Amino acid sequence: MIKIENLNKNYKALQALSNINLQVNKGELFAYLGPNGAGKTTSIKIMTGLTKLSSGDVYLNGFHVGKEGLMAKKQCGLVPQSINLDQELTVFENLDIHGRLYGMPYKKRVSKIHELLEYMEINDRKDSLVKQLSGGLKRRVMIARALVHSPKILFLDEPTVGLDANIRRRIWALIKRIQQDNTTIFLTTHYIEEAEFLARRVAFLDLGKIVAVDTPVNLMAKMGSWAIDKLEENNMETVYFKDRKEANEYTSKQDVSYTLRRVNLEDSFLALTGKKVK
Repeated sequence: MIKIENLNKNYKALQALSNINLQVNKGELFAYLGPNGAGKTTSIKIMTGLTKLSSGDVYLNGFHVGKEGLMAKKQCGLVPQSINLDQELTVFENLDIHGRLYGMPYKKRVSKIHELLEYMEINDRKDSLVKQLSGGLKRRVMIARALVHSPKILFLDEPTVGLDANIRRRIWALIKRIQQDNTTIFLTTHYIEEAEFLARRVAFLDLGKIVAVDTPVNLMAKMGSWAIDKLEENNMETVYFKDRKEANEYTSKQDVSYTLRRVNLEDSFLALTGKKVK
């Protein structure tokens, strides 16, 4: 569904993306993880036709984004990081304009909009001005807008940034529902628990390069099952163990402050890059 071959992107002397090779399957929810500046948003902008690649090839549902740009764009919907809805228009009007831009006939457009308003549980706010909505509701409107033209691929660029934990989890449930409709979802996030919960596979991106691609379970298993964070001379050190018994034996010998916890996906990223995702 998404195929990337030898993708490079340069901004003068800066190489933002270096030799990216990736394939995302139909109906898969794929997470693209990395710290700020790693190249996540640049990758999405290239795939959605918002910026040009320097070299390489990108295909969306078989259409080349450079040579068949219009058809490639029709295959995807995009939910960007920033809220870019028209604040002075209603929820319905924002979705209607999107449908018009994609040349959808009136009856088909209105039917799809009402279907999505119900699906997103925002039908009661269809006549509300966007500026009157909360941050969480605006995110749901943006996702609905991206789905108006029934894309086969949905790009979500940091879809829950700035939202509190409860609202984030509601968005997660919504994303999983969309995936169950066989929509391919490409997600960027720096909330590590978001990728653990949602994604079938993840890619770690650092300094414009992919350093690992695998399932969250497999990546975490390479580190072990349990971790101990211990504070020594104002420095935090993490030690990993394959099971709880081994970890308990280690802690029984410690006379420093420590925290025992489960291994998470960020441990894997830190081990590969020496950096945190956030």
